[in-house]
Amino acid sequence: MAQEDVFKKLVAHCKEYGFVFQSSEIYDGLGAVYDYGQYGVELKNNIKKYWWDSMVLLHENVVGIDSAIFMHPTVWKASGHVDAFNDPLIDNKDSKKRYRADVLIEELLAKYDAKIDKEVEKAAKRFGDSFDEKMFRETNPRVLEHAQKREEIHQRFVKALNENDLNELRQIIIDNEVVCPISGTKNWTEVRQFNLMFSTEMGSTADGAMKIYLRPETAQGIFVNFLNVQKTGRMKIPFGIAQIGKAFRNEIVARQFIFRMREFEQMEMQFFVAPGEELAWFEKWKEVRMKWHKSLGMGDHKYRYHDHDKLAHYANAATDIEFEMPFGFKEVEGIHSRTDFDLSQHQQYSGKKITYFDSERNESYVPYVIETSIGVDRMFLSIMAGSYCEEEVPGKDGSVESRVVLKLPPVLAPVKLAVLPLVKKDGLPELARKIVDDLKFHFNCQYDEKDSIGKRYRRQDAIGTPFCVTIDHDSLEDQKVTIRYRDTMEQERVSISALKDIIGEKVSMTALFKKLV
Repeated sequence: MAQEDVFKKLVAHCKEYGFVFQSSEIYDGLGAVYDYGQYGVELKNNIKKYWWDSMVLLHENVVGIDSAIFMHPTVWKASGHVDAFNDPLIDNKDSKKRYRADVLIEELLAKYDAKIDKEVEKAAKRFGDSFDEKMFRETNPRVLEHAQKREEIHQRFVKALNENDLNELRQIIIDNEVVCPISGTKNWTEVRQFNLMFSTEMGSTADGAMKIYLRPETAQGIFVNFLNVQKTGRMKIPFGIAQIGKAFRNEIVARQFIFRMREFEQMEMQFFVAPGEELAWFEKWKEVRMKWHKSLGMGDHKYRYHDHDKLAHYANAATDIEFEMPFGFKEVEGIHSRTDFDLSQHQQYSGKKITYFDSERNESYVPYVIETSIGVDRMFLSIMAGSYCEEEVPGKDGSVESRVVLKLPPVLAPVKLAVLPLVKKDGLPELARKIVDDLKFHFNCQYDEKDSIGKRYRRQDAIGTPFCVTIDHDSLEDQKVTIRYRDTMEQERVSISALKDIIGEKVSMTALFKKLV
């Protein structure tokens, strides 16, 4: 099945099974704004708990805060957002659709990558076990031709980005005959910069109102509270401050479902270090964060690092952790070495001294910062995309049936256990209810008695429930139930008293955290 079709099915699945809804849908929706349904919010909260606890429980020198969305407008002047928080946009004159010029070029580069991969796949099938992929990539004429063309475009692209050359960005699009996906034409406008911040006013009168912004990132709330946290927590460098919160960007080219939204949530940790030690800590946090992602068991091959082609003016190193979405490898987390830019800027604009006295060095300095930043919504999408699966499974009488299953990591699954009485009589529902009442203090359980047992299994598969327990007439006599495992569909008879330990072991974040330390 084409990956585009898989993505469409995933989006439809999110709506049908209560994970994600279009915001204000009864009013025809609001573009690039989404609501999380009853299962989506549970998955999202579990992702946030996994991140938060891994930061503040596993690291003695990382603490958390929750800063306000509204901030003094000078904060955003100091951070550079007022003057430089822009996207390069280009319009197609025929379709009237607007695109990010840099994204169009990135997609062009991805097409050359796909051409190379296709040549490699064909050769691998042709040569079988004797295929030497490394040699093929280094010697095959068609691969080399595609690689050379890609490199030429890439070099032009990097140079244009670093020089903020909007004319060159447009010229790359023109020279490579990039067409509008809607109109199929190459009738492009000039490239223009567009500021992404939402603004509003605060004050009781029109004349006395102050122009303020909805924060486009959560990091600045950490930076302006650096001294508050450091002094009240008696923190010694190196230490970090973690935060989860909403951010807002007026994305003109918002698309790909919840991948790029106007209202989104971030999980960020700013780690403060001594000058000169930042690059070593940058490498350390790259390893820590990649290990965090891979520990979920989605498949190591689905993750990769991607170093930035253009460094932000404040950074001296930056990389992304990318996940293989249905529409290609895309960023889910960024790790940046931000130098001392942020604290120095706030020191300058506020007029307040923001330094740290290092007793070991016997000197005061403005700390350097290593940032780790994840979009909660992108993380959510990566988990859903990596878990969505369509399978053919044995049915009754030797037939073949299809099932849609979310093979979510059990620790993140919205519902951990579904309890299903075989029939709605003979005391089975009462026993099932008792099991739910006993276990609901430990993990999210669901009771379901409607439809055949097969349909109930399929319903739980579709929301990613890792365990189903069936109560039958024998359960009343032997106090045992049949537990069914989502991924393998295997079943076994276990004691009711053993359920807490069997399920708890698989859904415990503690066991997962022990892999990280």
